[in-house]
Amino acid sequence: MRKFLWLLPVLLLCAACSRGNIEHVQIVPWETSEIYTDEDISSAIDTAIDYFQKEFGGCTLTEIRYAGDDSADAYVDWAQQFDADEAIVLYSSFDVDDSGGDGSLNPNTTYRNWNWVLVRDGLGSWKHATHGY
Repeated sequence: MRKFLWLLPVLLLCAACSRGNIEHVQIVPWETSEIYTDEDISSAIDTAIDYFQKEFGGCTLTEIRYAGDDSADAYVDWAQQFDADEAIVLYSSFDVDDSGGDGSLNPNTTYRNWNWVLVRDGLGSWKHATHGY
């Protein structure tokens, strides 16, 4: 047992390193929305970035943007699917390192137009609902 104690700091270091990299993410400016305020969109983007950092270890978020008002019909469908008052969709791009992230992503790949669906009730906080293509 004693000979494996050196492994504990290594495992803790690996756990700390498994956060998604958001250091240089570019937030793409959006057109004025008829649906959401700028604060609504910024808050949704912050929620998606926080989720990425916590759950996408081995990945680097490079860009994120609001999908735009043209997707308004989809927002209604997403809100209904997740039993929420509102939904918003964001798109992002990110790079995956040679680890493949959590193993479900292709190593050494760039993902573009990755969807983030966030929902909320009333004027509450946005919550991550789903993501992917």
